[in-house]
Amino acid sequence: MVDNDKIEMRRLVIKSYHITEVSFADKTEITGKSLSLRKNIIDDITRDEPLINDLSIEIIMPGEHDRWVNSIMDIMPISAKVLGRLGEGITHTLTGVYVMLTGVDKEGIQVAEFGSSEGNLQEQMILNRPGTPGDKDIIILVDVTLKAGEGHYRTGPTAAHRVCDKLVQEIREKLKKLNGKDCTERHEFYDVIKPGRKKVAIIKQVAGQGTMYDTQLFAKEPSGFAGGRSIIDLGNVPVIVSPNEYRDGAIRAMH
Repeated sequence: MVDNDKIEMRRLVIKSYHITEVSFADKTEITGKSLSLRKNIIDDITRDEPLINDLSIEIIMPGEHDRWVNSIMDIMPISAKVLGRLGEGITHTLTGVYVMLTGVDKEGIQVAEFGSSEGNLQEQMILNRPGTPGDKDIIILVDVTLKAGEGHYRTGPTAAHRVCDKLVQEIREKLKKLNGKDCTERHEFYDVIKPGRKKVAIIKQVAGQGTMYDTQLFAKEPSGFAGGRSIIDLGNVPVIVSPNEYRDGAIRAMH
């Protein structure tokens, strides 16, 4: 789209669906403001994952943060691409619920790089900040136990992120099918070029040193893992990301 003052390059529509209840059930589904997780999903997502020694999934309700957790590897929203690719088209996302990935190995060594964050959750995580759940949000805790010593190599944490992404993907498939008219919020974002105006670029330094210090770019799904490229495998070269790609979850921290 072009007018006298600007050129609209990309249009991204994000539709959110608010969740107030999460529970385990016979199948994964989203009904109204309730999300249910399939009880036997662990067997499926850990199959063909030889580095995973054990995995547990727990639901942490608001106000239940006075509890022990292993080192926090990532906190991610649940979002799915409905139309188009990252940075454009339509994305559905859940509000009121986040997924938190934690990790340890069989010998009790925390999966972390330059400092682990295991301990009491209410002391280790500050709520209501960008990238963290709010005090009224539900947390789906995915706790991975790797084979002994596997947290020291890229393959171990990568397996943990991959198995967590399999869980989220099952939710995404249900999220994609929700009627767009039933969303609780709807926002439109545009990547815009303004000819003759100043050009602005924001430089974001991301981790790319190995093991936990890695960053995935441009996965198939927003804030996803599958199909992404490691910044290390890309040679730690500069990568151009549009504002809408950034909004749509093109960058995933691996630490």
